[in-house]
Amino acid sequence: MSSNVFFGSFERFLRYRRKNTPEFKQKNATTELLKSSVLVAFSGALRIHIAFLLLQIDSSIFTCIAGGLVIYSVYTLDRALGSEEDIVNRKELSGSRKEIGLAASMLTFVIGSYVLAKEEMIALAFLPLIVGFLYSKGIKIGKFVLKLKGGLGVKNFVVGLTWGAFISGLAGSTCKSMLPLLLVFTFFGVKLFINSAIYDFKDIKGDALAGIKTLPVSFGARNTRNFLLGLHLLSHLILGIALINGVLGPEPLIVLYSFMGGLICIQNYTKTDDEEPSFRKFERIVLVDGESTSIVGLRTIAGAFLA
Repeated sequence: MSSNVFFGSFERFLRYRRKNTPEFKQKNATTELLKSSVLVAFSGALRIHIAFLLLQIDSSIFTCIAGGLVIYSVYTLDRALGSEEDIVNRKELSGSRKEIGLAASMLTFVIGSYVLAKEEMIALAFLPLIVGFLYSKGIKIGKFVLKLKGGLGVKNFVVGLTWGAFISGLAGSTCKSMLPLLLVFTFFGVKLFINSAIYDFKDIKGDALAGIKTLPVSFGARNTRNFLLGLHLLSHLILGIALINGVLGPEPLIVLYSFMGGLICIQNYTKTDDEEPSFRKFERIVLVDGESTSIVGLRTIAGAFLA
């Protein structure tokens, strides 16, 4: 055996040993915890930008960034606190240093809320944080217990209502008409309700173990898929009518991409397979969490060509 082969094999052995030490696994899990909410935060910031476009209000980059930081804070806080279903649903976070996740959550929330406070929207910064805590952990005062998690569809309803209000509220703080604001709230509320339900399909085992009555757990895959499809069609019909009548900004590309992307997601990612292929997982991330990125990118390219 040559020296290169020997030392190469020895190096691979040391690398294997290093990756299987508790310290390496903890560091890797902590990294996963910190980066697990980056995409959803970036996507959320772009959703706020899209809401500005639909409301025909000049987009504020600082508001979008601050909103993204608050979104990152809330989702990282939820994952750092952990829950019973995460033992099954988020195995990659097992062993992570939760205190680092909590510190990152606090820092991003302070920065985001400071920016929103300067724009007189501090209440909107605390809305998802308080609702998120009530959902994940709840509060207990004597015999009184308030916890949002567990009821049928409550998880999806909370996600849709909270983030729909957050996104439309940030973008529409100067909006003088309630109808466009209500339409944008409905659009994002329904979209995020559907997205959260789509993710519930891959979390069925963990949610069932924790006693969380999500739609797929309670009604089954087929009935839930049909319900989501009907909700998707109705929301985009309303949005299309609003665009035609000039109630919202002339953004047909946004509506069309959202409509087609939603149909693909509902059709392809409402499966109950035990193992999701890596390519399918990547495709789902691009179409669900990355939808706003694709929309903004395509709109920018289309605008450059039209200009």
